[in-house]
Amino acid sequence: MEVNTLDNVEVSNKTVFLRVDFNMPLDKNTLEILDTTRMKQVLPTVKELVSKQAKTVIIAHQGRKGSWDFTSLEQHAQVFGTLIDAPVSYVDDIYGARAKNAISELKAGDILFLDNVRKLDYETDKKSACEHAKTPFIQTLAPLGDVFVNDAFAAAHRAQCSLIGFTPLLISCAGRLLEDEVTTLSQVIQNPEKPCVFLFGGAKFSDIIVTIERVLQNNTADQILLTGLPANAFLHAQGYDLGSGNTKALAEEGNESLFSQIRTLMNHYDDAISLPTDFAVDDQGRRKEVTLDDLPCDQPLFDIGSHTINRYKQVLKQAKTIFLSGPCGVFEQDLFMKGTKEIFSFVAQSEVFSIVGGGHTVAAVKQLKLQDQISHISTGGGSLEKFMMGEKLPVLEALKQAKMNQANAVH
Repeated sequence: MEVNTLDNVEVSNKTVFLRVDFNMPLDKNTLEILDTTRMKQVLPTVKELVSKQAKTVIIAHQGRKGSWDFTSLEQHAQVFGTLIDAPVSYVDDIYGARAKNAISELKAGDILFLDNVRKLDYETDKKSACEHAKTPFIQTLAPLGDVFVNDAFAAAHRAQCSLIGFTPLLISCAGRLLEDEVTTLSQVIQNPEKPCVFLFGGAKFSDIIVTIERVLQNNTADQILLTGLPANAFLHAQGYDLGSGNTKALAEEGNESLFSQIRTLMNHYDDAISLPTDFAVDDQGRRKEVTLDDLPCDQPLFDIGSHTINRYKQVLKQAKTIFLSGPCGVFEQDLFMKGTKEIFSFVAQSEVFSIVGGGHTVAAVKQLKLQDQISHISTGGGSLEKFMMGEKLPVLEALKQAKMNQANAVH
């Protein structure tokens, strides 16, 4: 690891600021937390801190100003308290007098939640770690702490105040979740067991064009399988008339520049990119499947067809490493779950190293109850995508710099 982990840092009886990603899915009507997965994924880090008698101050965000899910973290503290056998308290403050007093009064093994850090006007500013370190939030809290632990891989692509601002001032390291994500994903990028197959699907396509180019260029992926809206976009770029409704669905993200990029990509990597040859359409239910020869189609293309499912399985059958990002169709509707169910179940039952990433992909895996059969479920969305492309993540860069600063200070 190029960053310090909890193995390198003394936290016993120390005051630890722990940055996590507890941006939870909430019920739009009641604002109740719907799923506690993100909290459970951080439990190993928090339990280790508690076992070492650290005083843990949890820093997190929920939503963003102006959004319906922008709430306090009081409920988060209560729910987290049910998941961990340790005292958990909450203070309705971020760095004012009440927060400072609550931190100062912590006893060994205690856990304290501060309020939603995105209530700070400057939290989401994109600045350097040193610039963020000069903010009132960091300047006020840093003297009260001994160690900063970052376990928010899902937010690692953001250069925001609470994510990187402590690193110039405090001994800093990665938590166990961040460590696990970086170790596992680095192995896949740098030295995946071959053949390595990436499957992209879901309802967005503009961001994955560069990702596909990078993983093929870097020889990370040997084969790309496309489903969902990404597949439709690639077919459209190649001149297929999908039908007015299906073409309209591409308009929100698509423009001629993007479709030109897709054509260039296909010209370079035609043999490595597979597209569907048949689809299940919404014709008052899943009553028929159409082939490329049947296009254009007036009905929505809501899933890949049976022939494509079987063809993709043959490719996946040869793989040693498989990366899944995006469901194969509109899996939220049972009638159009077939492609996602068959492909994901096939991967889960295969003796391969499998990685799943992205909110909807993970949701589909859980709905199918396959999570225990997947090798690694990543917590990242944007951070996972950028990491797979080989881009530098601000959180990791800040932790690397902190490790260098600490080493220089020792010498």
